[in-house]
Amino acid sequence: MNFELLVATNNDHKLKEIRQILSPHHITVYGMKDLNINIGEVVEDGKTYYENALIKAKALQQVTKMPIIADDSGLEILALNNKPGLHSARFAKECGGHLEAFKVLDKELEGLDRSARFMCDIVLVNVEDKPLLFEGIVPGRIGHEPDGTTGFGYDPVFICDELNKSYASLSEEEKNRVSHRGKALKKLLTYLKINGYAS
Repeated sequence: MNFELLVATNNDHKLKEIRQILSPHHITVYGMKDLNINIGEVVEDGKTYYENALIKAKALQQVTKMPIIADDSGLEILALNNKPGLHSARFAKECGGHLEAFKVLDKELEGLDRSARFMCDIVLVNVEDKPLLFEGIVPGRIGHEPDGTTGFGYDPVFICDELNKSYASLSEEEKNRVSHRGKALKKLLTYLKINGYAS
């Protein structure tokens, strides 16, 4: 019997990554579209990744008792006071896309240290009587130009320290092993295994 999990997202790329990591362990991963769930626009006005993930999870809790995971992630550039951070997706949208956002950030980074990190907080609800948090952090730097054709979002411009390659030049297997979301999901998976929900 598979453990069933609902992900608070309509992002097909994100859903694919989550399925690749969790599905081999007798976990069935559903997106909201799979179950015809539409909770409308959720206002993510939290002050942390955890708060934003929890806002999404609680919105879904209103319509289902299924175990739910929600995540929030962001790219933090140290020399720019962790910009764009919590507002990574919004910043890209305001700039007209992730590549346009990179051009803006690249200009701001002229002459500055390019150290950066990707952050991801995953919240699990409807399993215990309190939300559970799983965090992934990946140190790296901002490249001088986009590199690679896989991935999505800021992947072409983020070079992870562990492999010294941009996210967008990694295979799916490599990215799932070293990415911020991959690291957070591995912690979630460990919890699910220990508690008998996964194998």
